Amino acid sequence: MFLTRALTVAVMLPLFAAALLFFPQWLWALALLPALYIAAWEWGGLARYNPALRAGYAVLVTASAVGLFYAGSMISTGKAIPELWAYALSCLFWATIAPLWLVAHWKVQNPLVLGVAGWIALVPMWLALVRLQTHPYVLLMFLAIIWIADTAAYMAGKKWGRHKLSPVISPGKSWEGVAGAAVAIGVYYVALLMLRPSDERIFSPLFGIALFIALLGLSIVGDLFESWMKRQVGVKDSGQLLPGHGGLLDRIDGLTATMPTAALAFYLQGAF
Repeated sequence: MFLTRALTVAVMLPLFAAALLFFPQWLWALALLPALYIAAWEWGGLARYNPALRAGYAVLVTASAVGLFYAGSMISTGKAIPELWAYALSCLFWATIAPLWLVAHWKVQNPLVLGVAGWIALVPMWLALVRLQTHPYVLLMFLAIIWIADTAAYMAGKKWGRHKLSPVISPGKSWEGVAGAAVAIGVYYVALLMLRPSDERIFSPLFGIALFIALLGLSIVGDLFESWMKRQVGVKDSGQLLPGHGGLLDRIDGLTATMPTAALAFYLQGAF
């Protein structure tokens, strides 16, 4: 399984990085659309939609994302744009509603509620990935937070994990893994401060610390939320798209909760 996972990453990561760095924004957005459709299709499965409804839901999610993208094409004017409301809605959901959902172990079966939750999880994330690509190294910086946290949490949890983070939702995750992720992100942030000239820093040091902590916490919530969705339907993975990794949602669960917050913070700094 480890070899299969490693081979999948070895193939996908260079392609992803090349597209992120060299595609114009419109082509990058187009390249991410199939991923959005697949993620929405997988979400429809977790929501127990029948095949026809799943397909329709995936089309609706994809079409609405494209509509918001074009509606926000005047982002350089500094005016309030529709996608900023999508980012704000995402932040509200992941910071308040999702944690309550998890703590209370809500077993939501209403198809409309699940559909709206899926939209909030996927569309703002796609918009954030598209917009942040205009500053590719900033996007890579944010993505690295999730990648580093996931890797460090896995390694620390595997070696030292004793105290379960949420045994009902995801028995494999531990507080030791969270601590390992926090240490790794702290080291990463210090390295960024030391290596990046002060006149090229995106955020003030204190704002950056708060943002990195928030993104780490949100990535954990996003991971647990998708795990809870899967537990409700009794599946281990959201799909079988990626060998050794499961479905696409299994790989982007941390991004759903973090990228809109990163994009909103970046926008509020006047960087867009």
